[in-house]
Amino acid sequence: MADRTPPLTVDALRRLAGAGEIDTVVLAFTDMQGRLQGKRFAAGHFLDEVLEHGSEGCDYLLAVDTEMNTVPGYEMSSWERGYGDFAIHGDTATLRRLPWLDGTALLLADLAWLDGSPVAASPRQILRRQLDRLAERGWSAQVGTELEFMLFQDTYEQAWDAGYRGLTPANRYNVDYSILGGARVEPLLRRIRNGMAGAGLTVESAKGECNRGQHEITFRYADALTTCDQHSLYKTGAKEIAAQHGSALTFMAKYDEREGNSCHIHLSLRDEADEPVLADASAPRGMSATMRHFLAGQLAVLPELTLLYAPNINSYKRFRPGSFAPTAVAWGPDNRTCALRVVGRGRAHRLENRVPGGDVNPYLAVAAMIAAGLYGVDQRLEPPPACTGNAYAGDARRVPGTLREAAGLWEASAFPREVFGEEVAAHYLTMARVELDAYDSAVTDWERYRSFERM
Repeated sequence: MADRTPPLTVDALRRLAGAGEIDTVVLAFTDMQGRLQGKRFAAGHFLDEVLEHGSEGCDYLLAVDTEMNTVPGYEMSSWERGYGDFAIHGDTATLRRLPWLDGTALLLADLAWLDGSPVAASPRQILRRQLDRLAERGWSAQVGTELEFMLFQDTYEQAWDAGYRGLTPANRYNVDYSILGGARVEPLLRRIRNGMAGAGLTVESAKGECNRGQHEITFRYADALTTCDQHSLYKTGAKEIAAQHGSALTFMAKYDEREGNSCHIHLSLRDEADEPVLADASAPRGMSATMRHFLAGQLAVLPELTLLYAPNINSYKRFRPGSFAPTAVAWGPDNRTCALRVVGRGRAHRLENRVPGGDVNPYLAVAAMIAAGLYGVDQRLEPPPACTGNAYAGDARRVPGTLREAAGLWEASAFPREVFGEEVAAHYLTMARVELDAYDSAVTDWERYRSFERM
């Protein structure tokens, strides 16, 4: 695999632009749905004007549905408010080249209102707020995300025209850990790995997964904000590279009735001396008291925070017994049937949240994990006994089974309002209601097949 390329400095960007090696700079932020949105600038104009002053974008970008339709219910953006602008300010720590796009660099951004105040409902800002709460205790979060995708031998346009039915998977059978199965699609996997390395990500490995055409590429953990930035870049970049290859891949949580695409999130804490907070070699299972409390907090409020782990109608189709996606709000040491898995030793001792799917917004999910953990620490909660058997068959509380249930738990709980603020809690409840209304209004193929002739 290619070596990781360090992020660009502004001075390096100026040199490369002056030499004609970079002519385009993408300024982008991650929206509610986890997608990169923004603008492409001529490199010279970007350096002369945008780098210092930022740019603007319509505030509806955080108040639309997946189809980019304007919808009612959002306080921050509406026809009554005139759909004004917010400011887009680049974070120069994220500046990097995009090797799969000729002459192109990318800068990720934070959002602010025109008076300079942060846009509270921006996913990156929501995570920043929780990271600040950690920092007040002298802690920082180290995070890794594991994204699965399904790869098809159809272009995105062919998939659209086919109604996403009858697509040809890149592998016809289960290739979990199969070297042969991975080799069948290695030209594309290699392009993605090397492209991400050239964009500054540290690539670890690639492996086949259970569903037809399903694969996973993993990257080294980093501080929470960096990992979430890289996660968003990877999802967009992998799709762009697949399209260049004449293929299509999807991160949707559940494409068919077989295994879904997961996004397991690994999280550990470090103190100001860069020492692990969650590990204690002298304690049972190597778990410090802080780790017990942090884990207990995850379990205590997981149902009411599931909206941030599983944000779409389709997200909940993953949660089926025997699917390797959790149905029980339980924890266990190295137990893949539980919602929370405790893995690693020493500095690597960490929590794995197995609830999110490939459609998750990483900033929101990691913010939720931190908020839940700090609640457990503050309340000195203790986790229930570990599940060492089959959590699917146990009697633990269930992970919400639908977006409607998750939205109801979010709305009924005071916890989201307390830790994220009234504005954010209302904003993401509206997002769920918009999706539910769209789904309730849709007529599906399933209904036509069952009802057209036989009802």
